[in-house]
Order: sequence, then structure tokens, then C-alpha cells
Amino acid sequence: MPFANCNSARLFYRLEGISEKPVLILSHSIGTDHAMWTPQVPDLLSHFQVLRYDTRGHGASEVTAGEYSIELLGRDVLGLVDSLRVRKFAFCGLSLGGAIGQWLGVNAGDRVTSLVLANTSPKFGERSNWEARIKMVREGGMAAIVEMVMQRFFSPQTLAAPSDYASMIKLALLGTDPVGYIGCCAAIRDFDSRETLRNILVPTLVISGDRDVSTPWAGNGEILAGEIPRAHSLRLPAAHLSNLERPRSFLAALLEFLLPKPHDAQRYEAGFAMRRSTLGDDYVDRATAATNDFNREFQDLITRYAWGSIWTRPQLDLRTRRLLVLATMAALGRWEEFAMHVRSGLRHELEPCDLKELLLQTAIYAGVPAANTAFHIAQKELESAGLQPPLQPYPEAKGNEAKQ
Repeated sequence: MPFANCNSARLFYRLEGISEKPVLILSHSIGTDHAMWTPQVPDLLSHFQVLRYDTRGHGASEVTAGEYSIELLGRDVLGLVDSLRVRKFAFCGLSLGGAIGQWLGVNAGDRVTSLVLANTSPKFGERSNWEARIKMVREGGMAAIVEMVMQRFFSPQTLAAPSDYASMIKLALLGTDPVGYIGCCAAIRDFDSRETLRNILVPTLVISGDRDVSTPWAGNGEILAGEIPRAHSLRLPAAHLSNLERPRSFLAALLEFLLPKPHDAQRYEAGFAMRRSTLGDDYVDRATAATNDFNREFQDLITRYAWGSIWTRPQLDLRTRRLLVLATMAALGRWEEFAMHVRSGLRHELEPCDLKELLLQTAIYAGVPAANTAFHIAQKELESAGLQPPLQPYPEAKGNEAKQ
């Protein structure tokens, strides 16, 4: 397991992705661990090298005695990135992680490229509230606060329905060492960044949840967004763990904020590269060779906007975009385009079973005739590619033959 000894503590971390990509650090809430970011990581890895870690006193990281401070936890992060030889990084922290992010923005702004502060605050309520929570944990362990905390982490609607994420967080909360939890409670209790927020000069996004009773927009997110120079803000219909209640919206906000915006020339270059990687060199070479004064503007239009502005958007993966295009082409009867995208899809992300499910959906929502034609075209493309159509794995038994 990957551990790093830094700042007098042994921290567990998980570094994933291609080393040439920029580093994004994800920092979790109090009472959880690095697995809190599971919904976002797969899509983030297309654009970043993702570094998750367990905060001191949590998860697999060392539990040190005594009260912690946000400065101590911030220096833990700097020690971790130094041990990994990471000079620059973007940082996304939620709740306690957001307090750590504020400290880094003030004290290590030369190393932070972008900052996302989610469901957090420059001052987390009254000191007496944290003293009361510390007393409850000290006397009754984590079980003494689990129901109260879960009602803050998630909205009633989430808790009322079966939720894998809520179950995961509850187990993590109950498994947190009380000593480490109390140490981090003390750090939150003593934290107050209100006088230093204007020293955060890195690009910052503040995310709040409209159902968050722990750090609501009023008095928390609104202060961060108002005091941090040029900060952007976003409010989601979510409780405290907004990345779990609105995982896709949270991810979309991260990508929209963190990824660079291409200028017009870059959009054309990105579109041309996407078109080539999606449709294949032969097709694009033929289209390029056939470009003339009559169709040049049209080729520029589809390269710059269809491929450079839409296909390159990070919110949907390429497999999903391919399926959407195929469904649309089948529904509209655009069979030449349908066949082209089937061919290119089978060379990349799609498999025969994907086509089968897509066309069954098409039969229901666009009509049997459209699906019938699409099945015939897809069958020919599968045969041309040397692929077998998906087989029925369990033949239906008939009478006593199944018993023999």
C-alpha cells in the first residue's frame, strides 16, 4: 500500500493516472476517507493525474495524539506532494478538505494552480458546538454521533432510499478512529480564515449545497465567494456531501472550471484531432483531399464546431457520445452516417453487445422499421469487421431435453 512519511505522520495516498498530466488533489470531509471521491475519479483521469489521500487521523493514515490544526493538515499536504516530487497542483477539498484548501491558497499560492472549495466555510459555526461533539465522541465513540452526522451529510431523500454512497460513508464514519476524529474536530473548531481570504489569489471555485445544514450558502459559501478575489460560485441541490448527492453535476463543475478554455485556433486543431481519432485516418484523409473552394467552409464548420466544440466536451465520455450519435442517426434514418459511426465505433470503444442494446432501445422509441434497418446495417458491419454478433448465452430449454 502506498504510504508517505511526511510532517511527522504516515499518510496513505493513492496516485492514479498518466504522469504527464497535471496533478489534481482531492481532499475529503471529516469522518470519511479518500474513497469519498470514487464517483468522480474515472472521468477525472482522462484529464488529470489524481492524488487522493486519507487525512491524518482518518482511513489508513496514521492517528497521532492530541489536537490538530488546519495548518498542521495543510503542511501534511505539502509534505505529501514534496515526497512525490509534485511542484504544482490543483486542489479540490470538501468541508474539512475545503478548510485545508483555504490554508494552502493563503500560504502556498505559488504551488496551487486552481482551488475548489466545496461545502466549506471560513469559520465552522460556534466553538461550543464542536466542544459538544468532541465530548460525545470521547464518551461514546463514533456510534454516539453517527446518526446525527449522517443527517448532515445527506438530505432526507437520500437517506430514505437505498444508497450505496450513504452506506459507504456510514461504514467509513463508524470505522474512523475516535482519536483522529477528535483531533480534526479541534482543527475545525479553531479555524477562522475570514481575515486572510483576500490573500487567496489563485483561481477559485466555491461550491455550496442548497440542502446543506452544516455549511449553508448564507454565512459560509457566500463569504468565501465574496471575499476571495474573482472567485466563481455554484450552488447545487444537495446536502453536505454534494459530490455524492449530485456526482455528475459536481464532476461537470470541476471539469468546466479546471480545464483550460481553447481559443478559436485551438478549437479547430482539437476538432481535427478528435475527428481523426474518432472516424479514422482513412476517412479524414479522404475528406481532406476532397476539400475544395465549394465545400471548404462546410468542412471548417463541422471540424471547428461539431468536433472541436461538442465532441471534445469533457462531460460525456466518447463511448456515450458514440451511442447518442448512433441512436440519433437510426431514429432519423441517416443510414450512411449510421454505418460510418458503427464502423468507427467498433474500432474503438464499442462492442457488439453495445449495438444490440442500442438498437433494442431504438425499436421501442423510434420504431421497429428504423431498428430493423439498423440491425441489418450493423450486422453487415460486424461481419466486415470479423466480429460475431452477441450470442444468447442461455438457450431456452424445451421439455425433457433440458434434463438430459
